[in-house]
Amino acid sequence: MLSNPYDRNCPTRQLLDRIGDQWTVLIVGALRDGPLRFTEIGHRVDGISQKVLTQTLRSLVRDGILTRTAYAVIPPKVEYELTTLGRNLSEPLEVLDQWARQHMTAVQEARDAYDAEHTPASA
Repeated sequence: MLSNPYDRNCPTRQLLDRIGDQWTVLIVGALRDGPLRFTEIGHRVDGISQKVLTQTLRSLVRDGILTRTAYAVIPPKVEYELTTLGRNLSEPLEVLDQWARQHMTAVQEARDAYDAEHTPASA
């Protein structure tokens, strides 16, 4: 089966949407160093709601990017960890993270210049 993400019916487009999502990028990055519990992921990924974290983790487990391990202890303990597929994904995402950090100043300067040129003068 040939994949063509430019075709609206291609399943690859759904996968690109998943891995291009800001929360996926940040969660995969947070798990790069090893397994974490739900609360630990939430602390590392500042600004994510519990609902969005739950939905994103479920989707990543479904896609085979993470594993979810529930331990039979009291209180309950659940950990999330990158699979081989997830570790493989973390490599290009790390490159994107480095690019963003290296070029953020230039991007902000471009934004400021654009905004100065396209903001109506106050009367």
